[in-house]
Amino acid sequence: MSYAQTALDQLEKGQLEGFKKQYALSLRHDDDDTLFSLAEELYSLGFLNQSRRIYEKLLKKYPDEDELRTNLADIAIDEDKNDEALDYLNQVNPDSPAYVESLMVAADLYQTQELFEVSEQKLLTAKKLAPDEPVITFALAELYFTMREFRKAIPLYLDLITSGTTTLSKVNLVERLGVAYANAGRFEQAIGYLKQIHSGEMTPDVKFETAFTYLQLKERSTAITLFNELKDSDPHYTSLYPYLGQALEDENRLPEALKSLQEGLGVDQYNEKLWLQAAHVATKLDDEKLAERYLKKGHELDSEDLGAVIQLSNLYVKQERWDENAELTKPYLASEDADPQLYWNLAVTALNQEDYDAARKYYDAATPFFMDQADFLKPAIYFYREEGATDQVVKLLEAYLKVVPDDEEMALMLEGYQED
Repeated sequence: MSYAQTALDQLEKGQLEGFKKQYALSLRHDDDDTLFSLAEELYSLGFLNQSRRIYEKLLKKYPDEDELRTNLADIAIDEDKNDEALDYLNQVNPDSPAYVESLMVAADLYQTQELFEVSEQKLLTAKKLAPDEPVITFALAELYFTMREFRKAIPLYLDLITSGTTTLSKVNLVERLGVAYANAGRFEQAIGYLKQIHSGEMTPDVKFETAFTYLQLKERSTAITLFNELKDSDPHYTSLYPYLGQALEDENRLPEALKSLQEGLGVDQYNEKLWLQAAHVATKLDDEKLAERYLKKGHELDSEDLGAVIQLSNLYVKQERWDENAELTKPYLASEDADPQLYWNLAVTALNQEDYDAARKYYDAATPFFMDQADFLKPAIYFYREEGATDQVVKLLEAYLKVVPDDEEMALMLEGYQED
């Protein structure tokens, strides 16, 4: 038995002192092939210093063996010594048998630095040199997957699967392809692959993507089942709660929707979108007190979120809390992209506060955006009639009757103006 094998046996038994002794003996006495195998094994076990020492010894003896340089570069990357890794890789010439491997290692290095375009170029060069090498195809697919360029990743995963490779580096390529299709919005293709994965073998991410895909296909019952399974197995998977709530709401299971959103808030209390979604469901359940509390919490977390402002403003208008609505909404009119709903709500508010000049200003601002909405147009018509704005009244009446052509009262009003 070689010293290398004895060293590994000592390591397996947890005898570190014995390992160190046998490792030293291996360095002095074992042949080069045995040392190379030992270095590979030690690297896989995380013993980087010991692995590096062997490779460095071998490189001095075999300076033309570029595979040793790529292995040393791998170790340098693992130790965050990126400049050292590049030094090794730059010593590998394009005509070297290890050149493709050096490109792969370089691509990995640049990817860890989030220099994705440089990484892509390294992998494309490698694929041009070795077009049939599955590991290169896989690495390129994984890079595109990381970059969220799913449409580029899909044909690469397909090439691997159709050639008979369904697992690489412990990655299930069928799962990957299904998730890639889902993220590319190709839900029918996605579910064809995702449903091949047994539920018990799904990672939380894949189970989420599968549930999400069923939701997009409007197969809500299946989506709800999968989201609930994910929630039971990993209640801190916070991304699931908005979609579970939405699926339950779409099924008109409002109490369950609210409960699931409340559970989500229990684990993700700083998600303002979740507060707003819960407020929306509470409103549909006619629990305005709860809705207001949730809206205020969402607004507190993100005062720039106009969704919270508009929902809270709508609630104040419904409850005729004019002063509170004016105080809430007026600061948001300074923005160039102020939401027209705020002008509408403030027009109603100013009218009820008997501030007719302000009401006119806000109705003027809101009108261009709501010329097809009867519930805006009808009150606005009465307001402008009181203001004596005949041209505006006629314009709004004509717009209103396109939306509600059988409203006899409004038709008669328009006839009266036309006769005058």
